[in-house]
Amino acid sequence: MLDAMTTSPFFGLTLSALAWCFGSWVRRKTGSILCNPMIFAVGGIILFLVITGIPYEHYAVGGDIIKMMLAPVTVVLAFNIYNQRKVLGEYFVPVLVGCTVGSAASMGSILGLCYLFDIDRVLTVSMMPKSCTTAIAIGIAESGGGVAGLAAAGVMIAGLTGAVFAPVFSKLFRIKDPVAEGLAIGACSHALGTTKAMEIGPIQGAMSSIAICLCGIISSVLALFV
Repeated sequence: MLDAMTTSPFFGLTLSALAWCFGSWVRRKTGSILCNPMIFAVGGIILFLVITGIPYEHYAVGGDIIKMMLAPVTVVLAFNIYNQRKVLGEYFVPVLVGCTVGSAASMGSILGLCYLFDIDRVLTVSMMPKSCTTAIAIGIAESGGGVAGLAAAGVMIAGLTGAVFAPVFSKLFRIKDPVAEGLAIGACSHALGTTKAMEIGPIQGAMSSIAICLCGIISSVLALFV
């Protein structure tokens, strides 16, 4: 009976939804930037599976359905560029240069560090697109022989870092221009960072949304030459 329940797609979907709701509740109650819902959702799911002894494969039956939704969600990102076309037109050159430099710096830093520490190529390719949104990062990693799971983990860490520490970094480096701040957040920490950018201000949120799309395109092109 238990196996029948846990192998149902509804188990993974329900557990994911409850974990996210719990994380959101903790965030609202504490108000702390460290209490990101994603951290509690991922940690809660892992803890639940370990305590109950339910195999990850059972959870993945439903959890993989969420992964399947990433592709259409990525396509929807194109609407962000369309909706922000006026802002993009006004700041076209800074946006294009900023996203190009941001993508190159992100991928270049991974390549440099992996070369310095003599890291295996599979891990290097998997971590290289860490600053892209998940669906694009997985595509880039797999096309180069990387591992999708490692790519997703790198994306999550980069996103959580941006979502939690973006305001701190802005103050530390004295970034006062909302356009520059939004581009930096979107280029480094994709959708998770964008949620924080939207909280900071409407311009930051708009520019971060644009950066997600453009950096995904630019990173896909740069990956062809690596």
